[in-house]
Amino acid sequence: MAVGWAKDGAVQDQIDASVEDAVNLARSRLHQGESLTHCEECDCEIPEARRKAMPGIRYCVACQAELENQQTSATTFNRRGSKDSQLR
Repeated sequence: MAVGWAKDGAVQDQIDASVEDAVNLARSRLHQGESLTHCEECDCEIPEARRKAMPGIRYCVACQAELENQQTSATTFNRRGSKDSQLR
């Protein structure tokens, strides 16, 4: 049921768009290519087991964790844009 100017299925469209954005973001973060032997950020050695487990890895565990923390804080936003949704 549509409300106001929204078309039927608008809520589902928003949900689908949110899921699609999350999937695209996850795919963009997948590692590709050959793993580095030393961290791109701090230059410490990346263990061989990590390189084998995650092909294309570029960072040590500590630097990867820091990068993921920074990325997580910037990914959420309000799709609806209505005043009511911003007050929740």
